[in-house]
Amino acid sequence: MLKTNDIAAIKLYLSHFDGVSVDFPYTKTLAVYLTANKVPFAYLEKGRQLPEISLRIDSQLAQLLRDKYEEVAQGRKLDPRQWSTIVLSGQLGRDEINALIDHSFQLASRLV
Repeated sequence: MLKTNDIAAIKLYLSHFDGVSVDFPYTKTLAVYLTANKVPFAYLEKGRQLPEISLRIDSQLAQLLRDKYEEVAQGRKLDPRQWSTIVLSGQLGRDEINALIDHSFQLASRLV
């Protein structure tokens, strides 16, 4: 399981891109991270037993991740063709999560 400081590091990493903003349009426990052009690229939910992050992931990569890791699932309450939800249990390391955050940000940045 990830420690509190790991979640803090993920939040910091989500915010390191130029122009990123964070909003809480739905609940206090669901943070939506937006590109400078207000396109969502990450949803971080802390209200569950284990925190979850939903990211935009290319459909082929998403299927590979779902086949390899049980903590990676189709996006919950999001378009499953574009989004994957990752339970932050520690199965994926911080470097892997950061790489997926980069990927999600790049995909969202192209949607402008």
